[in-house]
Amino acid sequence: MTAVAAPAKVGLMTQRRERGGWSARGLHRLALAALAVATAAVPTIAVAGAGAAPTTSSATAAAAAGIAPDLGPGTLVLDPSMSTADIQAKVDAIATAQVSNEMGPERHAILFKPGTYGTADKPLNFQVGYYTEVAGLGKDPGDVVINGSVYVRNQCGSSGCIALNNFWRSMSNLTINVTTPDFGCYSGQFWAVSQAAPLRRVHVKGQTTLMDYCTGPSFASGGFIADSRFDGAVINGSQQQFFTRNSTVGSWSNGVWNQVFSGTQGAPAECFPAATACGGPYTTVAKTSVSREKPYLYVDDAGAYRVFVPAAARDTSGTTWASGSTPGRSVAISDFFVARPSDSAQAINRELARGRNLLLTPGVYHLDQTLRVKRADTVVLGLGLASLTPTTGQVAMSVADVPGVDIAGITFDAGPVSSPVLLQLGTRRAAAGQGPSRAGWSDAADPTALQDVFFRIGGPYVGKATVSLEVNSDHVVLDDIWAWRADHGNGVGWTSNTADTGLVVNGDHVTATGLFVEHYQKTEVIWNGEHGSVTFFQNELPYDPPSQAAWMSSPGHEGYPALLVGSGVKSFSGTGMGSYSFFNQGVDVFAANAFEVPTTPGVRLHDLLTIFLDPSTGKGGIRNVVNGVGGSSTIANPDVPVTVVDYP
Repeated sequence: MTAVAAPAKVGLMTQRRERGGWSARGLHRLALAALAVATAAVPTIAVAGAGAAPTTSSATAAAAAGIAPDLGPGTLVLDPSMSTADIQAKVDAIATAQVSNEMGPERHAILFKPGTYGTADKPLNFQVGYYTEVAGLGKDPGDVVINGSVYVRNQCGSSGCIALNNFWRSMSNLTINVTTPDFGCYSGQFWAVSQAAPLRRVHVKGQTTLMDYCTGPSFASGGFIADSRFDGAVINGSQQQFFTRNSTVGSWSNGVWNQVFSGTQGAPAECFPAATACGGPYTTVAKTSVSREKPYLYVDDAGAYRVFVPAAARDTSGTTWASGSTPGRSVAISDFFVARPSDSAQAINRELARGRNLLLTPGVYHLDQTLRVKRADTVVLGLGLASLTPTTGQVAMSVADVPGVDIAGITFDAGPVSSPVLLQLGTRRAAAGQGPSRAGWSDAADPTALQDVFFRIGGPYVGKATVSLEVNSDHVVLDDIWAWRADHGNGVGWTSNTADTGLVVNGDHVTATGLFVEHYQKTEVIWNGEHGSVTFFQNELPYDPPSQAAWMSSPGHEGYPALLVGSGVKSFSGTGMGSYSFFNQGVDVFAANAFEVPTTPGVRLHDLLTIFLDPSTGKGGIRNVVNGVGGSSTIANPDVPVTVVDYP
């Protein structure tokens, strides 16, 4: 064994996300304990491809008869009776195909039946690539135990080794006894990711690092943890921003720009902006006001597949399973239409109209009509980050004016014909007092919820949509949303992947926990509803406005804000919100404000920041943090967070 100490500090670094990566530059501080590690290589073993999917009728009949449903060729179901070598071969084959497959159409779900996998002398250690969901099929996280690690590492290229583009993957509902003998620097549980890579219902027994410090420059940018427990240290490292909700951590090492905790036991104390005395920057909220955990597939004691739908909760901290099983309801798989990408939108709508829930097996679904969710408490659950693409310029999915709908684990990709909206919750309505009654449209005790729902405008192919997500319903929970107008990939350009706004909220009592919205061409988030709340917001303004004249919200008003609260709104709260600028067309482009809100006692913002990202190629910047307050972030003060602790 060779003792290797991780660096005690990471100083000033340059982070780039150019046309194939990200451009950012910032101060990174890292406090790590010495690690006893050793070096080894993990072999990659080929595995035979999956067979063809059965017909829809046979899958439906199997589910109705109580037989395990066919979850499509992209789903790998593992059993503890299988040998570790066999499992290793299968999961390594998926990793080999997916680790660099950023814009490909392949989708995978790796599901572990209840039991224990790997041993102390023969652990199971494997990597998670793009569009891969790893999940346990137990009722509780302790029902599936992996002795080993499930890891994400840097990708290495011309810019060095970074995690800035490690998107679109997930892990949930299992326990990891961290067992990484002979892994050298890579001892521990590594989850070096950026956006759209959530950890949920995970219990990690051992050290966890959210960056890959074994290869440089090791940059990472943004992540999401919920309903999880970490018995050992959590190393934030170079993560520029990170959101942790309703979890328990043994310790948290450091912050960079915007580390936010809500209802997290063991979280660092509030310390914003960063200070020598308290570390940080940390924004710490004692309890989460409203939450609803993501539904999940599991196998019951009789071997039947079911979906568990957690109940909504208020003013909570810690995990939902700390004192027993998560509260909620269990739904038989026979109550779901188990869809495959070959199923038409018409066929899916027919099943939804019959009152069935929807389980989307891994793949890309090209839709020629809107998927319509009309029944209260409908569950729409995607496996393997299933993707929906409208092909005729229609809304991809709409939800009627009903409460309790839950949509989770789905990516919405804009199609080549511009859609007005990709996902619409509730119908648009007239101004207050001018439209029909809202009675029956929502329920505070049974809110509609979105968990791990992601939107893309461009990237895999040319995509266009005016708005990605429109929320017209009241009492909605938005939990881990990433709306991204692509800055790299296919079909990318100011006049190619066109999109005005990532999120429009017209409903009241809408709560966002973990909101990431980037690169839209006008105001990124428009919030018109009353009693709204955002805890953690991460934004980058568009990189590519061709000129200031092309990016003006009104005559004499430079650019567009990252988040705009409507002028008539009387009640709104925002906590832990950051907006960054990097204009890469070689001309000065400015935004007057990162945040614009009405100045009224009921609208309050806490812990805000802006940053100018890259002085080597960037121009322009943000003039003010909020409503002319807070000062500017431009080439005059690159890489330095400009903060406002409270507004007003």
